[in-house]
Amino acid sequence: MNEHTQQKIGVVGGGLMGHGIAYLFAAAGHHVNVFEPFADLRNSLPQRLRAIVELLGDDPRLLTRIAAHDSLDSAMRGADCVFEAAPEKLPLKQEIFAAVEKLVAPSTILASNSSAIPSTEIGRHLAHRERMVGTHFWNPPHLVPLVEVIQNESTSDEIVERTIQLLRRAGKVPVHVRRDIPGFVGNRLQHAMKREAIALIAAGLRCRDDRHSRARRIRRAHRGARAHGASGPRRP
Repeated sequence: MNEHTQQKIGVVGGGLMGHGIAYLFAAAGHHVNVFEPFADLRNSLPQRLRAIVELLGDDPRLLTRIAAHDSLDSAMRGADCVFEAAPEKLPLKQEIFAAVEKLVAPSTILASNSSAIPSTEIGRHLAHRERMVGTHFWNPPHLVPLVEVIQNESTSDEIVERTIQLLRRAGKVPVHVRRDIPGFVGNRLQHAMKREAIALIAAGLRCRDDRHSRARRIRRAHRGARAHGASGPRRP
């Protein structure tokens, strides 16, 4: 396959992350099929995609490259790469990929957008575990450049490289994570910072908000000017 040509992208889930993933690949020139089993999300997909067009000022004709499906079979047919964007439930993700694997070609990339669950576990029971890879997009995926590409214990180097190149050509900044640990790198760093922030507050640390401080100085200056008979506030 010439990876610089248009590809068929399958997206499982048209919700918060799925619709943004679908958009960024359509904007990169690929045809995208979105499988969304819930009618409300499926019916609202065009409106949510148009909102991204308006936000970014893109050509609305790119949306013709995105199609919504209520059938996994029809959505995954002919897919070169499948991105799963389902809820963070391991049994559900395993069930999805077991079904997807039976519908796609042996060369199709199987990518999970989990933000914490190792793809090693998600693809544990697949027949061809070497094509399972983690792709952790950040919310919203059509705006945040970073994507962690997580290579698990079975993922082939070829699949990793194909995934990275596909993302890079779509305008993303893929980072190769070579160890499939829970939370990967970005979330672990983020949670570490959160824990430290909570610990600092618990220790009694208080930071001055310069905006509030400036507002207090202005009020004091205003009161001082009034006390001395001036007609208005002085600049602090």
